[in-house]
Amino acid sequence: MKIVIAPDSFKESLSAMEVAKEIERGFKSVLPNAEYLKLPVADGGEGTVQSMVDATKGAIIELDVIGPLGNRVAAHYGILGDEYQSDRKTAIIEMAAASGLHHVSVEKRDPCITTSYGTGQLICDALNRGITRILIGLGGSATNDGGAGMAQALGIHLLDSSGKALGVGGSALSELHSIEMKDLHPLIQQCEFIVACDVDNPLCGDKGASAIFGPQKGATPEMISRLDAALSRYADIIAQTPIRNSKIEDNRNTPGAGAAGGMGLGVMAFLNATLRAGIDIVMETVKLDEKIQGADLVITGEGKLDSQTLHGKTPMGVTRVANVQGIPVIAIAGCVSDDANVLLEHGISAIFSITPRALPLKEVLANAKHNLFSASQNIAALYAMKIKA
Repeated sequence: MKIVIAPDSFKESLSAMEVAKEIERGFKSVLPNAEYLKLPVADGGEGTVQSMVDATKGAIIELDVIGPLGNRVAAHYGILGDEYQSDRKTAIIEMAAASGLHHVSVEKRDPCITTSYGTGQLICDALNRGITRILIGLGGSATNDGGAGMAQALGIHLLDSSGKALGVGGSALSELHSIEMKDLHPLIQQCEFIVACDVDNPLCGDKGASAIFGPQKGATPEMISRLDAALSRYADIIAQTPIRNSKIEDNRNTPGAGAAGGMGLGVMAFLNATLRAGIDIVMETVKLDEKIQGADLVITGEGKLDSQTLHGKTPMGVTRVANVQGIPVIAIAGCVSDDANVLLEHGISAIFSITPRALPLKEVLANAKHNLFSASQNIAALYAMKIKA
């Protein structure tokens, strides 16, 4: 009997690998002779680097970079294990690791001045290590600079009308006059960039980066108007700039251009990146369809199961792959919302919560490991009964 365990992390309590280990431990206590394969996955958001490094037996690279406010911060990215490199050496970067909102205290949040420079430094470090394929997860950023800081870290010169280097931050883009590419990192063109992007917002307007994501980064209504105009100018100048011997398309209205404070536009313009759903990138990279072949059961899960799980979250991504091969799927979560039963209509065979009773959140998080083991043990006992029947 082969059982594949492919969960996401339980946010604020357990990493995806820790979740997989506790599920395995619970099932092994009942079905000790089964073959178990732990394959932690993620949907491209927070925790994706750790999940993919764990799943591929890769490595975490740690370094100090320029944070959103210009101070030094500790950041990291991952390099996938050799088995998963094929003909290209692959790195996985989370933008939030260097340029995330968690690096900025609430009282200092100001998207007019925050920069994505540190994300560019992570990319540079990966390129200098011989990486030729980089997966970038957007989300959780503190910035609204359209990836301008990233571009500056990669050697791109953003200049004002006097030919002087532009300052950092979203507001500075209102002074942008020209872009020079002559000092772009020489290895950029030898690298493939694939970006996990699960929002479809354009760069500007009522549904753009500034209006939708600016408030959570500290933007006031007046700031939003100023930042939106600055991003529009930025897009204008990019569209006029020769890149790779030709002018690029005006991607400001491309779905995802407004992701992560306009980083979606930046990666398309300067990295020639492809934007894709995060869960699809992760599943392809860890070869999920190949790994689950011949399995009798797939177990997945995340911190909370609800109707939103249908929209690009790990459990549904895993379920889609398993269903193609006719493999039943069980989903386990820290908590299960009232509307989660809709998942049963989309291929998940059964849903279980690990929380035994109503408890304060602090206590639920603290006991997650024990509760997950206990729930998995009971689920395994039910599954064993089914097998015997």
